[in-house]
Amino acid sequence: MVRYLIRRILWACLLFVIITFVTFVIFFMGPNDPARAQCGGDQAQPACLKLVTEKYGLNKPLYMQYWYFFDRLVIHHNLGVSYATGQSINQSIGKAAPVTASLVFGGAILWMIIALIIGVFSALRPRSLLDRAAMVFVLIGISAHPVWIGLIFEYVFGVKLGWTPIANYANFFGAPADSGQPGGPWQWFYHMILPWMTFSLLFAALYARMIRANVMETMNEDFVRTARAKGAPENRILVSHVLRNALLPVVTMLGMDIGVALGGAVFTESVYQLPGLGRNLVIGIQSNDFATVQGVVVFATIAILFFNLIVDVLYAWIDPRIRLT
Repeated sequence: MVRYLIRRILWACLLFVIITFVTFVIFFMGPNDPARAQCGGDQAQPACLKLVTEKYGLNKPLYMQYWYFFDRLVIHHNLGVSYATGQSINQSIGKAAPVTASLVFGGAILWMIIALIIGVFSALRPRSLLDRAAMVFVLIGISAHPVWIGLIFEYVFGVKLGWTPIANYANFFGAPADSGQPGGPWQWFYHMILPWMTFSLLFAALYARMIRANVMETMNEDFVRTARAKGAPENRILVSHVLRNALLPVVTMLGMDIGVALGGAVFTESVYQLPGLGRNLVIGIQSNDFATVQGVVVFATIAILFFNLIVDVLYAWIDPRIRLT
């Protein structure tokens, strides 16, 4: 187990170096000048451009810029400052990351609950009315765009029925007293209902289809028939034998999809005006603030590598055969 963990950590470190370098090259080898973001765009004065270029080392060779960036990131845990505002990227990401984490992890819990219920019951009653309705749900979830789903949910549940807020975010630990904004655990949950529903629909459809196929396949295995022959109750067979083996691929898929979910969070945050990483990313792209865009991408990369490492370790703990690969 220790050797397996060491290999996975070394592989994650290598991926981190490669991804940060590629990200750095993509954002700083483009036609746009990052210094113009801080000097007023097309109306930038030459003196300002020269000052900003020297201040951030943009006139140095690319490999030296990357080395300074990598050293600042690894040694000092500093993502730099925004070229557009001059503010610390660490601080802006620190404020936005809890919002995106609330959306992603709350949505992941919701999509797993929905997928388990639909997938298992569809597998137990194949070709039934429930199974056919579940397949319609899968087709809608795969085909629909998060922005369209979010607008429909806002109109139906927020405007017409008035059940939920249609925008904004409430801090879980409470808003400042003079801010006039809602805060606290209940307000946080209340404001996140629609974003969670929108965000989870696509993944719930995919996972329901995968769980249905895995459960149906596992129920025909020899060890399941042996358990039935020994007189084991159906509930115990389903939980201890079928689901335990059918959900192994889902664990790996979940770890990879957390990274994909960060991309889908951009659309959901835009619809519901959530001040998360997606909003920072969109604002950075619109203002040519490549330092902020790069900071969000690097932070997301670190998060994805970390969660994939956890999933690899959990998978190896669940299935010891994986440690030999």
